[in-house]
Amino acid sequence: MSTIRQVFDADRHVTEPLTIWRHYLGAQHQQHLPYMAEIVTADDGGQPVERAPMLFVDGQSIMNISTTARRIILEAAKLRHAEILDSQSPAGHLRQMDQDGIRCAALFPTYASYLVSVDTMSAELSCEYARAYNDWLHDFCRHTPERLIGIGLLSRHDPQWMVKEAIRVAGFGWKTIVMRPNLVKGQSLGSPAYNTFWATCAELGLAVVIHEGTHVRLPAVGTDRYQSRFAMHACSHPMEQMMAFLSLLEGGVLERHPGLKFAFLEAGCGWLPYWLWRLDELEYKHLRAEVANNVRMLPSEYFKRQCYIGIEPTEPLLAEVVAHIGAEHILFGTDYPHVDHEQSILDAMMTGGGQLAAADHARIMYGNAMAFYQQPAGNTA
Repeated sequence: MSTIRQVFDADRHVTEPLTIWRHYLGAQHQQHLPYMAEIVTADDGGQPVERAPMLFVDGQSIMNISTTARRIILEAAKLRHAEILDSQSPAGHLRQMDQDGIRCAALFPTYASYLVSVDTMSAELSCEYARAYNDWLHDFCRHTPERLIGIGLLSRHDPQWMVKEAIRVAGFGWKTIVMRPNLVKGQSLGSPAYNTFWATCAELGLAVVIHEGTHVRLPAVGTDRYQSRFAMHACSHPMEQMMAFLSLLEGGVLERHPGLKFAFLEAGCGWLPYWLWRLDELEYKHLRAEVANNVRMLPSEYFKRQCYIGIEPTEPLLAEVVAHIGAEHILFGTDYPHVDHEQSILDAMMTGGGQLAAADHARIMYGNAMAFYQQPAGNTA
């Protein structure tokens, strides 16, 4: 066991065992249990050339992904078998956190985030998957809540249900919820359909994480022109996050709720200075009259007032970006146990911190996450 350090993993994932759905889905939805099945790619003669297991619901894969891309992910996952297995249980997470010296971690979904994000799925079923996942995660975190920080998952299929579920998970003692940046049922994050929901979050003091994942069955940047994971993965995370911030800004959510906090995770931070510059100097400077009711100050001022962003330790010009944005807006997460982040990401951040001032590094590794996730100051886990 390593020495536990002042490290708060702001973006860590559970891997949900398939068995949870039988135990946590309501009786009326048991016919919609997720299951694993093979997708087979055949040659012109009908002979199978590639096979890849995928998660299905009601005869449809929950991911918009090619067999080749799925196979590549599965091959990479074999190298992380122990970590993926550990991420299915509280004891496994704590064992890995102890080994890495991580004090506490915010836990996000893996498969559940796809289950609740099928645009053609009924609102009732999508919301039921989110409710079941939240109940399971509540039990998952219950015995060590000071180290395993539960983050409530919301389906955006039904804005009225979102209000109820936000109230319910706040009743767990949770301080944060997570949702995707994409259009859902044609609605952006800034849509008036969510006005009551955002007001409820502000009233409850809930912070909001915006977190994307490639291959979702929702409208996503790049899926209208690319088929490869190479291209879709490159587009989805940063570009959807850019538009998520813009939707919250242009829709007036940030203006109406100045105390509502947002974090944009797993897309790096390099895009942010450019995006804020463009919104300030090109769009707001020349077109602010068009959005005068919803955007009453510079877009960058809204970000600095109420937003956070996740970083990658090997990003170019990281120190310059931190200096430009302000260290107080930066979070760091490992993305454990997902295969698109190197297992050495924590070591890279700890040793690479030399390019940052010691006080800034300490805030990024621990203090900022404690503030954003609203953990008690006396929580030393």
